[in-house]
Amino acid sequence: MDIIFRLATTQDKPALDHCLQQIIEAERPMDECLDDGFIEYYDPVDFINNENATLIVAEQGDVIIACGAAKLKNAKHFYHYDKSLYLAMMYVADAYRGKGINREIMQRLLSWGSEKDVVNASLTVYPQNASAIRAYEKLGFEPALLEMRLRDKSER
Repeated sequence: MDIIFRLATTQDKPALDHCLQQIIEAERPMDECLDDGFIEYYDPVDFINNENATLIVAEQGDVIIACGAAKLKNAKHFYHYDKSLYLAMMYVADAYRGKGINREIMQRLLSWGSEKDVVNASLTVYPQNASAIRAYEKLGFEPALLEMRLRDKSER
């Protein structure tokens, strides 16, 4: 069965919420600061209803198997460009990894940004997520900044 790539709609919210929870579950072992239970990094509908954002899904049959979002952001005042593209919510179901689906979604997101005259893009990824980092590097992404934390060890 073929994989279809399309823009997400608000009717996709339950499936997108599931994708987001799968992302969070994969990231929990990489970040002991994440709360237990349901958390939401962002509402997928905010990408769908925002003219400065887009959310693409890949589906096989009627099942969403992957997604990715992009949002136009104002660049920091000290950069030599005005706008940048922030990529988020990159997810591919386990059974479909390694088949180029993430690459296709990312290329579509980057093309969308290019149509808006934005060519600088960024994303965040946990440094322990080696497979994601490799996938992003294949598209030309490079490490740029490492966020560091100091927290009270008694919180554990």
